[in-house]
Amino acid sequence: MRQSVRSLLKKKLAKDPLTWLTCYDYSFASALNLTDLDMILVGDSGGMTVLGYTDTVPVTMEEMLVLTKAVRRGAPDKFIVGDMPKGSYEESNRIAIENAMRFVKEAGCDAIKLEGSGMMIERIAAISATGIPVIGHLGLTPQTSSQFGGYRVVGRTSDEATKLRNDAKLIEESGAFALLLEATPPELAREVSESTSIICMGIGAGRQTDGQLLILHDLLGLYPNFRPKFAKCYVPQVIENFTALLDKESQIIQFGKDTRLDGLYQLAVLAVGKFIDEVQSKNFPTEEFTY
Repeated sequence: MRQSVRSLLKKKLAKDPLTWLTCYDYSFASALNLTDLDMILVGDSGGMTVLGYTDTVPVTMEEMLVLTKAVRRGAPDKFIVGDMPKGSYEESNRIAIENAMRFVKEAGCDAIKLEGSGMMIERIAAISATGIPVIGHLGLTPQTSSQFGGYRVVGRTSDEATKLRNDAKLIEESGAFALLLEATPPELAREVSESTSIICMGIGAGRQTDGQLLILHDLLGLYPNFRPKFAKCYVPQVIENFTALLDKESQIIQFGKDTRLDGLYQLAVLAVGKFIDEVQSKNFPTEEFTY
């Protein structure tokens, strides 16, 4: 069943952990569509994992729309969030609204996400006022990370923690229905999650948020350049199940032709299923994957 803003907020109230993964193409989106995943983020991280940029800054609006359209075609039953790339919303409310509308009208998004606070609070309010659901993003914000010392945990100092709490409240008041906390100390993330009525998702923010986000390419071990501390590859946990499936078949080649379940597609479905199970049972993230 395709989630809605209302159904997602109900899961927060019921303390039913939400599951969220990035995706950037049709084939993996069709695999995710077979699972119980709550949301898909077509992240600007696709600029790194798919397009080969060294960071997310170069990604354009046109590139994001191409990726997002492909994901929507592959996952018609999922709540899809379009990630506003750098340069698509900062300049003015008008430009922010125009680009948010493109995600909804051209790519079929259910919501958009944008990074930051300060002037970005005004952008969130402007987009929300048009009826487009918005997700904020605090903590480590990759589009502006060079301003703050690169990729690092945000919220360890008293001043940073106070600012993050205040910014979270402003994002809530601006009309956003959800907030992503990235690379944030777990206790601070828990405090923010418990003190706001909006959904607080975490990536590298401990297990006491309302749900977890991971990069699909980290979950599948597909990105060779680096892997953050908070990212877990689930393939080793499901490889025995995958091989057991193949062991049952005497004609592997024919089985593959008939079902297409002999390769990465089925392995992805199993790995994502394991991620969902661990998040819902609150077994991920463990301390090993927490700052």
